[in-house]
Amino acid sequence: MAEAERIIGTPDIPDAEGADGAEPQRPSEGTEPPRGDAKGAGPARGDAEGAEPAEGGPATGDAATGGEAATGGDAAVGGRRRKKILVLLCVAVLAYLLDLVSKTIVVAELEHRAPVEIFGDWLKLEVIRNAGAAFSFGEAYTVIFTAIASVVIIVIIRLARKLYSLPWAIALGLLLGGALGNLTDRIFRAPSMFQGAVVDFISPAHFAVFNLADSAIVCGGFLVVILSFKGLDPDGTVHKD
Repeated sequence: MAEAERIIGTPDIPDAEGADGAEPQRPSEGTEPPRGDAKGAGPARGDAEGAEPAEGGPATGDAATGGEAATGGDAAVGGRRRKKILVLLCVAVLAYLLDLVSKTIVVAELEHRAPVEIFGDWLKLEVIRNAGAAFSFGEAYTVIFTAIASVVIIVIIRLARKLYSLPWAIALGLLLGGALGNLTDRIFRAPSMFQGAVVDFISPAHFAVFNLADSAIVCGGFLVVILSFKGLDPDGTVHKD
């Protein structure tokens, strides 16, 4: 018997089977086998997703809103200044053209002729050549008045850089147009360049003869005096002394 048992042998029993003959457990279908920590580790989530951007990133929230408001305010201020400068230029061009056209007409039609009466002896049109300042004052200082007119124009242009007041824009426009009108005569009319005589033709009774450029300068000057007394500056601020 012992020899027979040795020949037949005892059948092998799988290690995975339990003592009760249960089959070994197998992974269910559709389930992936476990992987290592290195391969299966996903990107960190949670607090990291809600983390704020690092320094130097785009501004958000109140900072961005404040920046947009500041930009909009600067644009509005610049727009108001450009409008006032446009008013100044329009007034200056209008005053200059009226003066230039009127002088051209009276020189062509009235020079070397008898005065034309407008209101009897109270107001006449009479062409004269004035080498001096406004209203025929200082005829011996033509070059000096030419230099003064040039300086006035430069000052007005510099003031326009901080101009935010409409009345000041009108006043400076009148001064600029009048100064350019008479300066054109002094540069281009006889007897020589920069020593030319200004054409005057408006002759009231018992008063000096003048032109439209003189009128613009005087009106602009009076307006500047009034604005200064009222405490209004070219930049639009009002001060009380």
